[in-house]
Amino acid sequence: MAARGDENKRSPLKAWVRALERSAAIDKDRSLTLPVLIERLAERFDAAPALVAPAATLSYRALAAACNRYARWGLARGLGRGDVVCLVMANSPQYLAIWLGLTGICVTVALINTNLRGELLAHSLNLVRPRYVIAGDSLAAAVSAVRDRLAAQVECWVSGPQAGNGALPRLDEALAALPGEPLQPHEARRPSLDERALCIYTSGTTGLPKAANVSHYRLMQWSQWFAGLIDVRPTDRMYNCLPMYHSVGGVVATGATLVGGGAVVLRERFSASAFWQDVRAERCTLFQYIGELCRYLLNSAPHEDETHHALRLACGNGLRGDVWPEFQARFRIAEILEYYAATEGNFSLYNCEGRVGSIGRIPPFLAHRVPVALVRFDVARAAPARDALGRCVRCAPGEVGEALGQIVAARGATRFEGYSDAAASASKVLHDVFAPGDSWYRTGDLMRQDEQGFFYFVDRVGDTFRWKGENVSTTEVAGVLGNCPGISDVAVYGVGVPGAEGRAGMAALVVRSDFALGELRRALRERLPDYARPVFLRIVPAIELTGTFKLRKQELADEGYDPRRVPDALYVDDPARGAYVPLDAALHERLCSGQLRI
Repeated sequence: MAARGDENKRSPLKAWVRALERSAAIDKDRSLTLPVLIERLAERFDAAPALVAPAATLSYRALAAACNRYARWGLARGLGRGDVVCLVMANSPQYLAIWLGLTGICVTVALINTNLRGELLAHSLNLVRPRYVIAGDSLAAAVSAVRDRLAAQVECWVSGPQAGNGALPRLDEALAALPGEPLQPHEARRPSLDERALCIYTSGTTGLPKAANVSHYRLMQWSQWFAGLIDVRPTDRMYNCLPMYHSVGGVVATGATLVGGGAVVLRERFSASAFWQDVRAERCTLFQYIGELCRYLLNSAPHEDETHHALRLACGNGLRGDVWPEFQARFRIAEILEYYAATEGNFSLYNCEGRVGSIGRIPPFLAHRVPVALVRFDVARAAPARDALGRCVRCAPGEVGEALGQIVAARGATRFEGYSDAAASASKVLHDVFAPGDSWYRTGDLMRQDEQGFFYFVDRVGDTFRWKGENVSTTEVAGVLGNCPGISDVAVYGVGVPGAEGRAGMAALVVRSDFALGELRRALRERLPDYARPVFLRIVPAIELTGTFKLRKQELADEGYDPRRVPDALYVDDPARGAYVPLDAALHERLCSGQLRI
């Protein structure tokens, strides 16, 4: 296994070629969707494991049979093109079988965040106007609790071995009598590549979730492209502990492995303490990461299995440059494939060369097919800057700007498929960017690009703020804070201050016993310019994450620094005293009245 990892690392060109070859075949047969391909793979790999979980394992043959039963269940209830089914289930082999089976008969399946409850859950369900809601046994109560907020005609079903008290009809019982043989042409019309297969939701870090449209073409593109990049073979086993309602855990990790004939080892959630024992016991060769998982592993106590494993490659996004070298060295992972992508985005970046800290690049031989530009961004207006002629201005190498992807055609890889809400879709498209009539997808991400073409993530558009006339990147400030003694977790955001322009920096910190305010202030003065140093500090027991491990910073920003609203210890940087001082009600009043200058 190590030899394959070393070979790929030495030859990134081979990875690009494999990805291009696999994805080029998609347009040759526009009836070949992922559900149909799974059926064909069952003929080839038969009893080989496809999906492996603690409670159940499905072979390729059993996966195809399960997909066919779910398809027949849908057909028996009159489901077809234009209908939506919401899936609210924890990670399991049946999760994938359900949406593959239903999308194979032209149904759209909406993958619902399993952490949602109450109003947010009702919002996500109603957003796509479903006919059916399928809940896993552990989530049936959450769905039942919002049943009265759904349309009267919506039917709710429950799936799983522990399914219930009879309050909802049981899907597994209905499936028992249905045949698993391949569907015949007269039974159902199969979807084309251009039709919508899934709705996958944004994380909702800065507002209500939006449902992104995902076509069958994109499912095939993601699966085949990543299978080529990571060179999946039948001997590979992918460790996937990411939520299957997300595009990475639900499509990339699963689809890429399956189209290459490998097995996907599923876990309901990430566990730092169980990770290495799991990976070794399951003989995993691949690991899909996202966000902060690698940092969590690095901060964990040493484990006897952390270097006795068969991992040849870790693939994902969000691996910070300050974590990457130590993570790769400590756990002896031959290759890291970091990439940049968004569920609704129309382009992706891949770091096949292993350039530490970079989110990837577009090689010169693909630049004409995937037009990407960085444009200057006006933080005060929260929009790309325009010149005197009304055109956007391209960034020079090293300059920070918003990344845009040109929408070249209505079909293919650069297509923007948008959201279930037309207004939300329109807000992500920028017109007349460099020429009259052109259209570009707005990523909402600020990046910089070096002379060699490698991109580096800087911040989200909504996270960057202006203070003292300068742009402050929350990501860069968080990186500095995270390396200061005594800090185990951090979130940085901007907050308004009465009488001051822009937003002042504030940091929520999870600290250890060796944390010292004075040492922190000295370190920040050495490492950050004055305008970037946090004015306010909040010491919290933990920082809440979304289901995809993104920080919930908006809630922290909304709570601000008023000690009457915030139960945690608060501090403000008082220049007159040269120290962070406790922020009590009296000091807060002085600050709001302009008596305290910051």
